[in-house]
Amino acid sequence: MSRTGLTAVRPAGYAVLRPARASFLVHRRAVAVAAVLTVLLACTVVAYLCVGESFVAPTQVVRVLLGRPSPDELVVGTLRLPRLVVGLLAGAAFGVAGALVQTVARNPLASPDVIGVTHGAGAATVAAMSFNAVGYTALPYVSVGGGLAAALLVYVFAWRRRLHSSRFVLVGIGVSVALGSLTQLFLTKGDYLVAQQAKVWLTGSLNGRGYEEAGPLALVLALAVPAAVWAARAQRGASFDDDTATALGVRLDRVRLGLTALGVILASVATGAAGPVDFVALLAPQIARRLTRTAQIPLLSSALTGSLVVVVADLLARRLFSPVELPVGVLTAAVGAPYLMWLIVRTRSRSGGTAS
Repeated sequence: MSRTGLTAVRPAGYAVLRPARASFLVHRRAVAVAAVLTVLLACTVVAYLCVGESFVAPTQVVRVLLGRPSPDELVVGTLRLPRLVVGLLAGAAFGVAGALVQTVARNPLASPDVIGVTHGAGAATVAAMSFNAVGYTALPYVSVGGGLAAALLVYVFAWRRRLHSSRFVLVGIGVSVALGSLTQLFLTKGDYLVAQQAKVWLTGSLNGRGYEEAGPLALVLALAVPAAVWAARAQRGASFDDDTATALGVRLDRVRLGLTALGVILASVATGAAGPVDFVALLAPQIARRLTRTAQIPLLSSALTGSLVVVVADLLARRLFSPVELPVGVLTAAVGAPYLMWLIVRTRSRSGGTAS
């Protein structure tokens, strides 16, 4: 019983944590799902480092990860681990970015690669690569600029006194097509050898990726943690319809702008580090939401799911057709494209049923 005589009502499925003088509501199932995903991701990391042209025993992998001397330190620590780190960080960034964009659009079809953000980042990066405009280490920053420009373009054209989810997605698809054509133009006008490298990059590949690419991505993710904590709370207001959110005192335009900006930055930096790995930002949030069964898309589970999807896909891409190595984006697209078509059919079926 509180001082006002009213008893606080705890939502079903939630528990209350009281560290120090603060108190937080925690969804029990979301915590359990995050724990299971963490265990699965840890097992996948060990398997990723074990499997390759030469098999490394799990005990030796663990020794390398703990910093202990091992005869397989070169294979695990130098050749495989940097690539794995990029995949983990990029997958987490794509997962959170997709969750934020889908929250703003209130549409499961929305994701950075569908609405043009990754295409903007890709177009800017390919232009910089093809015309040798900047150094290789500056490419992630060029990607951020391209992603922000594409997102701003979509936001401006989709805004009509308020942001309608269907218009947001449709405008984003149109911008994606236009930016894809612009990217092809850059490939034909630039240096041939660099253009070939850019084509490989456009498929989304972790081949040759290392700590140079992981550094800026890790820095952005670390700086985004406070913003992600705010975003987790802001999601509640952004998920309501406009009238309800306004009645509750939510500054909806500012919240949506903040969530979109954070998602665009994360997706753009991840694209600069690993290339446009398609459909991870679309798949990860929806898988996480179906696993947790929460009202809002869980950011932590989305990040873990994104990392798991990228690492598993890259592991399969390395070994499925060995000795030929596929780009990781090929496998994520092979899974994500049918899911996108199923999602469109399912959405249209629901709309038809509502209309009738």
